[in-house]
Amino acid sequence: MADPQNDPAPEAPKTYSAQDVRQGQIILRKRWQRWVFFGGLAALVLFVLLMRIAGAA
Repeated sequence: MADPQNDPAPEAPKTYSAQDVRQGQIILRKRWQRWVFFGGLAALVLFVLLMRIAGAA
C-alpha cells in the first residue's frame, strides 16, 4: 500500500476553462423585474448616502 505522504508527484488540481465557470447574466424580461432590480440599486445608494449624512452629523 502506497503512503500518501511520501508520494513524490501529487496530481495537479483539475482546471476549468473560463467559459465553463463564468458567472450568469442578469435577465430582466418583464418591466416589473426591471423596476424591482433598479429600485433596489437606488435604495442601496440612498441608504449609503443617508448613513454617511447621519454619521457626519
